[in-house]
Amino acid sequence: MSRLTQTLIPPAQRQPVEALDDALDLSYGDRVSKRTGFLIMLTLAGTIAIAGVLSDSTATVIGAMIIAPLGTPILGIALGIVTGHLSLVIRSILWVLSGLVIVVVLGLVFTVFVATPESLATNSQVVGRTSPSLMDLVAALATGFAGGFAMCRKDLSAVLPGVAIAISLVPPLGVVGVCAGQGLWGDAFGALILFLSNVVALVIAGTIVFTMGGYARDPSSSPVANRRRAYTVVTVLAVIIAVPLAANSVASVAIARWSVTIQQVAADWLHGDAGARIYNVDWSGLSATLAVTTDDGSVPPIDGLREALSTAIPSFVGVTVDVGQGVEHVVQ
Repeated sequence: MSRLTQTLIPPAQRQPVEALDDALDLSYGDRVSKRTGFLIMLTLAGTIAIAGVLSDSTATVIGAMIIAPLGTPILGIALGIVTGHLSLVIRSILWVLSGLVIVVVLGLVFTVFVATPESLATNSQVVGRTSPSLMDLVAALATGFAGGFAMCRKDLSAVLPGVAIAISLVPPLGVVGVCAGQGLWGDAFGALILFLSNVVALVIAGTIVFTMGGYARDPSSSPVANRRRAYTVVTVLAVIIAVPLAANSVASVAIARWSVTIQQVAADWLHGDAGARIYNVDWSGLSATLAVTTDDGSVPPIDGLREALSTAIPSFVGVTVDVGQGVEHVVQ
């Protein structure tokens, strides 16, 4: 190992690869106990997470994160990549997919407790997991580094419960099931992307940490294990997940800025009407709807607002002004 690696993971505190296999491979050692424990804890974690999501309880969702075992096979994927054991990678992927199916099905079952699809629109636990951004990837990467680092050192196993709290794995899957059961396919897809991005981030971070820990050169590793392959996998995974999340982040920032601009321009447009009220901007794709009210239900000429917006926001952004009582004016 390099001097930096020895500083981060002192030889006396370095976990042997057998210990990592025992911790991360559900087919290593007492496989029956490991697998039944995984399935039971995952089912309980999924139930707790979905109940917390539907009740909009952050504390309950955090409780589900603590006991959720999905991080085990995910880091198992990273260990398999680093040590060159394709069978470990495949087994771990299958366990992750099994966990995905279990929690999503639980979410579909729990949709009987959802009054209306509209009620999910104001649920902070749902809204916060349906539009992942680049910051979610950054947080997941940091969590993966912390988890992998703790796995490599004998003296840091106590921090693993805290690491589990930092990464959102089971709750997004619960949101996928609940939203899909209510026909909110866009929200379900967004939550699924959050889950997959967190999985990829954990694999990336775990691969880097295990490679730095020298496990690619361990005598028990496959002869084909090498750093170049591990880093190649990491790079490809990073590009696959970072590009769409970065695009979503840019789009979110742009929409937020356009919303503020539309409201400011509308405020100037209605400046002469003391009874005018401007409400939030609702978006559907690239079309914005601005709700306003006035004392007598009339508004100034739309041409003035249209001219002001033409130079304030891009022309491909559609804007409609909703005056209420079924009266709408298409601005651009």
